[in-house]
Amino acid sequence: MKRTGLGLCLLVLVLVLASFSPAVLAQDVHITILNSKGEIQTQLEEIAAYYSSITDGVTVEVIAAPVGQSPFERAVALYASGNAPAILMLDAGDVLLFQDRALALNDEKWVKDAIPNSLDMATAEDGRILAFPVTVEGYGFIYNKAVLNEAVGGEFDPATINTRDALKELFDTIENSGNNAIVIGPEDWSLGAHFFALAYSGQSPDLAEVNAFLEGLKNGTVKLADNAVANGLLDTFDLMKEYNYDRLDPLASTYDRGTQLIGEGEVGVWFQGNWAWPGIADFDTTGGQFGFLPVPISNDPTDLGNTQIPVGVTKYFILDGEQNSPAQQQAAKDFLNWLVYDPEGQRRFVQDASIIPAFSNITIAPNDPLSASIMEYIQEGKTMNFILNLPPDHWANVGASMQKYLSNFIDRAAFFAEVEAYWQGVGK
Repeated sequence: MKRTGLGLCLLVLVLVLASFSPAVLAQDVHITILNSKGEIQTQLEEIAAYYSSITDGVTVEVIAAPVGQSPFERAVALYASGNAPAILMLDAGDVLLFQDRALALNDEKWVKDAIPNSLDMATAEDGRILAFPVTVEGYGFIYNKAVLNEAVGGEFDPATINTRDALKELFDTIENSGNNAIVIGPEDWSLGAHFFALAYSGQSPDLAEVNAFLEGLKNGTVKLADNAVANGLLDTFDLMKEYNYDRLDPLASTYDRGTQLIGEGEVGVWFQGNWAWPGIADFDTTGGQFGFLPVPISNDPTDLGNTQIPVGVTKYFILDGEQNSPAQQQAAKDFLNWLVYDPEGQRRFVQDASIIPAFSNITIAPNDPLSASIMEYIQEGKTMNFILNLPPDHWANVGASMQKYLSNFIDRAAFFAEVEAYWQGVGK
């Protein structure tokens, strides 16, 4: 009886220990990703579902940052509620704001494969690497090549658009062919974070000089009314307003409507970035005939911005080091490594989600035309700084002022005054 009892005890002990095996424990590992690129929400959900299906005991869920709320604001709210995701997709300029909450990632394998300068915005002063570079992006005038070919009566050459007068001539040519030249998206993030940011990046190819210009705005020594780049950019915006498809009601349009108008060829040009491709693809009637034009700010082809487009790493993943368990943190690291090093992870991330990767080991390329166009600008050396260190509330404030200017609610002097007042209030 004693031997039998001892045997039963050992059997029970073995079963109990087995119940704590890593495989079983892993069944409880659930990680959440905050996605701030709404245009790839579906693709990320599909990637997460696939990864969950092939990874025993790990479930990955993707939640979206609400439309109209910045990634920074959403992340702060989630932390305040005690529900911080394991992985948070943030704008580049927001990464260091979370340095006390983010895991240091210096020992991760992908660090050595990150492309040059891609970790600059993710590195704290003490050398800690705080984030994973998600994507390289660029923006400018997206053009529908089929519409422009029809307008010019042949093969449209994007290199011919290198001055404001050339842009006006193109708009006239499109309209004379019976099509509409351009639609302006009125979203505050597009106007504030991207369009007016050209007034900053256009100051110099040297980022230090751009930052000095921004400091001048903060301390009041820079006057936009006296700045040739800022005035030139608004001269171009005035031209865009003149030909705007929605000029009678300029705030009525939406991002989704813009994807449809450019995709179906209702307009020839739309100011946006390569992130717009998944939406455009739903309406594409051309077989992928799209590309980018720069936004010319003068009539001198040699001026910065007339032949270049802004390109940079715009989004980063930080890993929460405060509210997620060690098991969740490891699962998050494993997921990111799968994206970088597994062939299927690479394919799904780069091609399904139309991501231009920030890792040199990934040799496959996005198969969408907008990313291909950006790659051409990169290869030709025709890029300029994508300003990524703007304050979190910049797009809401400057974007709102741009919306007023777009709808003719304020004039140029009032617009410049509002932008200067915003900058002088930063940090106070």
